[in-house]
Formats: sequence, structure tokens, C-alpha cells
Amino acid sequence: MLAVQRSRFTGKIRAFQRGRAFMSQFFEIHPTHPQQRLLRQAVKIIQQGGVIAYPTDSCYALGCHIGDKSAVERIRRIRQVDNKHNFTLVCRDLAEISTYAKVDNSLFRLLKSHTPGPYTYILKATKEVPKRLLHPKRKTIGIRVPDHEVTQALLAELGEPLMSSTLLLPNEEFPMTDPLEIRQRLEHEVDLVIDGGHCDPEPTTVVGLESGSPELLRAGKGELAWLLD
Repeated sequence: MLAVQRSRFTGKIRAFQRGRAFMSQFFEIHPTHPQQRLLRQAVKIIQQGGVIAYPTDSCYALGCHIGDKSAVERIRRIRQVDNKHNFTLVCRDLAEISTYAKVDNSLFRLLKSHTPGPYTYILKATKEVPKRLLHPKRKTIGIRVPDHEVTQALLAELGEPLMSSTLLLPNEEFPMTDPLEIRQRLEHEVDLVIDGGHCDPEPTTVVGLESGSPELLRAGKGELAWLLD
């Protein structure tokens, strides 16, 4: 095994090997001052069909390119979910949201008041969203804009949304939050683990907006008062 001494957020890229078995790369990216060089390499991995584990303003998540069917299927296998599982489009801002979801003026004002933040919004999808990613009956898509420096910097470098799913492993009660544990458990399953520090174990609050009025579908991290009035 290749022995590597760990140092926090130094901009080093780590690739690990045991014998001939390739293991995922491990990027230590500073949580408030992300290194551009590592972001560029992370984007290259995504664009080449890779699956990544990355930090958000709630828990860690699995991500891949929006148009990569095989990468989406890999995430389904890791999560052990079927084709009815709802993925989320992680967007940089409201402009990206309006490309992939139907948003009128009143919805835009509501979203503007609560983004970025730890909320996932269920919205009617536009034709820009691949059919395999939609809810099979409702034709909806989950969309969110995280308030996290690393995620925002990654999305800016990528230039488009990231297809994403909470990093919740089968038979586990809570999502994963520790990048070292993620590397240990998924080192043969993902292409890259981004270490942006520990995350909160609480998942996002899910808000249904299909009808135009907010409906609380799952309470999670984030202020709830505006949803309970």
C-alpha cells in the first residue's frame, strides 16, 4: 500500500493503491478558499463519467454529470435504489433553476428569499431535464442551490448543474458526513472523494412547489417557520 501522510487542505491530490486495486482519488479542498487547480481536475473527472462524493451545506452527496446515464446507474447501485428514486439537480443559482424547472414570477420571488440554503424544491420540470431523471408520473424534478463554498466553486467551474443524491448508504439511518469514512467505505465505488471538512448529518428540508404554494414534504436542516404559517 502506498503510505501517505495526511495534511489538511494543502491542495494535494491523493491517489491510493493496494496492490493492483485502484482506489478513488481524494482531494483536500479548502472549505472557504477552494483551490482552483483541484476544482478543474474534479470537473474533468465528472465530465469523463466519474462519480464523486462531495460536501454540501447539509450532508455529503454523490454527484455526476447530468447527461451521463451510466454514472447515474452507478449512484443507484451505491445507494441500492430503483429507477423510481428521485435525483436532485444541484444548481449554482436561480438562473440555472429556471432552465430546468418551470418557475413563474411568484415562485421566483419565493425561491429568491430562501436560496442558497439547505432546501430541496420539487418543481415541474422543463424539457431540458432528461426523461430518465423525472418523476415517472408527475414529471417533476428536485432542485437545490447549496450554501457551501466548495459546492458553489465546483458548480461555477463545471458550468452546469450536478446530478446528485444524498450520500445515504443502504440500511443506514443517517447520511455520511466524514470524508475519511467516505473514502474508507467507498474507495472502490466512486472516482473521487472531495474532502471539504465535516458536514451536518441532517439532510435538506424538502419543499413541494408543484401547485405554486409551498408544501413541507420532509423536515430537515433549515428554517421551517415560513413553511408552517
